[in-house]
This record gives sequence, structure tokens and C-alpha cells, in this order.
Amino acid sequence: MTDPRKKYQEYLWAPFTQMGDLDEEVEPLVIVSGEGSRVTNSEGKEFIDAHGALWLNSVGFGRQEMVDAVSQQMEQLSYFPSFAGMANDVVLDLAERLVRTADQENMSRAFFSSGGSEAVETALKMARQYWRLSGTDRKYKVISRRGAYHGVTMGALSATGMAMNRRLFEPLVPGFRHIEPPNCYRCPYELTHPECQLTCARELERTIQFEGPDTVAAFIGEPAMGAGGVIIPPDGYWQEIERICRKYEVLLISDEVITGFGRTGEMFGCRHWGVKPDIMVFAKGLSSGYLPLGATLATEELFEVCLGKWGEGREFRHGTTYSGHPSACATALVNLKIIEEEDLVQRSKENGAYLLERLQELKSMPLVRNINGLGLLVRMELAQEDDTPLPAEDMTGLNVVRRAMRRGVIVRALGDVISVSPPLVITRDEIDTVVDVLAEEIEGIS
Repeated sequence: MTDPRKKYQEYLWAPFTQMGDLDEEVEPLVIVSGEGSRVTNSEGKEFIDAHGALWLNSVGFGRQEMVDAVSQQMEQLSYFPSFAGMANDVVLDLAERLVRTADQENMSRAFFSSGGSEAVETALKMARQYWRLSGTDRKYKVISRRGAYHGVTMGALSATGMAMNRRLFEPLVPGFRHIEPPNCYRCPYELTHPECQLTCARELERTIQFEGPDTVAAFIGEPAMGAGGVIIPPDGYWQEIERICRKYEVLLISDEVITGFGRTGEMFGCRHWGVKPDIMVFAKGLSSGYLPLGATLATEELFEVCLGKWGEGREFRHGTTYSGHPSACATALVNLKIIEEEDLVQRSKENGAYLLERLQELKSMPLVRNINGLGLLVRMELAQEDDTPLPAEDMTGLNVVRRAMRRGVIVRALGDVISVSPPLVITRDEIDTVVDVLAEEIEGIS
């Protein structure tokens, strides 16, 4: 049988992968099975997946009840669309479940897609259409943050604030602006919290004033930024963002693709600060990755603006073939049931605190600097002793991650930030192993 790694190198064009980097020294990792927080590769080696695949596996691998849900649903109804007054019964059940779960945020309606990028794209279209149908044609601009990751479709990419993702696809969708992120460790204003008086949040107000409040439709942000370096905002930041949005009649979109469904120790990331968005975006933890699924939730006010009769131009002319796919919705329903019955939100909070406590033990090491997190969304930044960044060409973070992988621990490097976000079912023994391996490999590279 052909080596799966050879197939990878000869036939696959992998996402976000420089295929030219793969050689005998850096071989692709081909996973063939998983159970709980552990996965096994094509050579039979076991790993602790301490990154939850891509921040998404909440309930763990190999859950038979998830497999049964897909099988039973496919036997009953493999697929039926939700277009033009039609639906399948499972998408209705999931819509009700999500709206009830987000009742605290005043969400009223659920629109489904196949993943996070599509869900963000949906939110951006909702925002622009809302203002146009409200008689405010000029409100079309969207403000995001530098370093933010919102997806790869053209609208979502335009909101994304990562230059390396944008440059080769420009020009992007017009009307997107970016402000600085709330990175207290590396403050772009070289200020210190709380003396800074939340300059990073107040920059939103200055940008709205500069652009003209009558032109700004929405602000979109991750409650805690993921791919941009797992940036946890300071207390008061999101409350100030919400205040500014309300003052200037700017819709607030909470991108909960990573932070939703317990990852941060709350059901939704925005709950840490009591923020009530106008639109919420979900994917990843919604189905724990068992099948592709995204969802965009909106308030009743946004929904009602689109109500009317066919031909009046008020309908939301947006959707994808697999919106509300019954099998994907069936996995989400079981996934949410597991999260509730096994109290995984609280477990994330408690084990996240334990993970942070263990990682803090590494702060005496020469390279280990800023350690922060919410629940099981945790970051550890490597830097020089005076906190200045390490030379980019040394790729220190990536080298630590590669060394850890050889030891059977999977984490992710975001530059020199080590991101740890394991399944919410991870055990404390597994957390100990992850931390011990990271400590040894950082020591070995210092």
C-alpha cells in the first residue's frame, strides 16, 4: 500500500500549507483515528491533540453517539434543502435549540451555512442589507481589527486583519477598515492598562467619527482573538466597544467561531463581559468538527426588517446548497447535548485554570513570557528576557511545536505564541503531560 505521506506530497494541495517545506525532516502528519483527546497517525503513534484539531473539538474524538446520530439521520433523510419555504425537521430543531441557548443575548433567528467563513459572510451581508432596507444606503462600512481572523471568503477575508492572508488576493471587498487589537502585552500604543483608559477600544469611536457615523454599518470582533495570537482583551474593553456601537448606531457582530460553546469557560465568549451583540457567528465547536456546519444568529429586529412579500426586494437573497444539512444539524444537536450533560463549559473553566496554573510554572524559563487565557483557550508567548520579540527568522515557536509533536503532543505556533486549546474533555493527567513536554522542549531549544 502506498505510504499516506507520499500521497499527501504527490496529490494534495493542503490549506494554509507551504508544500515546499515538506521533506524528509519535516514530514506531513497523517492521522487515521482518534479517541477522547488523543489521535493516532498512519504509523501507529499516539498523540495528545492539545489544540482540539483547529480549536473545534469540544466533546473529543470517537464519540459513538455522534456517529450514531449521523448514521440514523442519513438512513432517515440524507439531505433536503431549506430554500423557498422548505426545510428538514432537524434544522428546525437545531434553530430552536440555538435561539433558546442564546436567549440571554436576545438572539431570535438562526441562519445556517457550512462553516465559519460562510457564517461570517452571512453576518456581513445581514448587516449591509439591514441598513439598506432601513433606508440608510450609506451605512455599508465594516470595522474590524488588525490581527483578526474572520475567514477566507472574500467578504470575511476583507474583515480579516492578517496581512499575510490578504496580500495575494487584493483588491478585496471595498468598505472595510481596521483598528488596533487589545493586546496589553504588546500594546500598539505603548501604554499600560488600566492607565491607558482603553485607548484601543476608544479608537473605534475615532474611526467611526473619521469615516462618518452615517457610513459605518457594523463592527465585527472575536471576543478573544484566535489566530491573531490568542489575545484576551482587558476588563472593560468589550463594554466600551458595545457603548460606542450603540452611540453611533453601529451593529455589533460577535465572531464566536472559536469562542462559542464552552471553549472559554462560558457558553459564549461575549458572556464574560455581559455584551449583547446584534449578530453572533458560530462554527467549529457547534459540531465539534464531526461534520461541517456554521450558523449566524440575529436579533428579531434585524429579521423583521427583511420581512415582506416576494418581489418587494426585502428578501435575504443569500444561502448555500448545504445550509441546514440535516446530518450536520443532527451532529450539532447531539454535540450540544453532550456539552450540557457532561457540564463541559464548567469543565473548561476549571481545567483551563489548572492549565494556566501549570503553565505559569514555566515563567522562570529564559524564553517564556506572557501566559494568558480564558477557559481552554490559552496562549504562551516566547520572547527575550526583556520582552522584545525573538528574531523571526529563528522560527522559535514553530521549532518548539515541531519538537513537541515528535514527543507526541500537538499544539500550534502563531508566530512565537504557543496556542493550547485541547478538547474540553481533556484530563488533568493529559494536561500535565502537555505542559511537561513543552517545558522540556523549550528548555532544549533555549
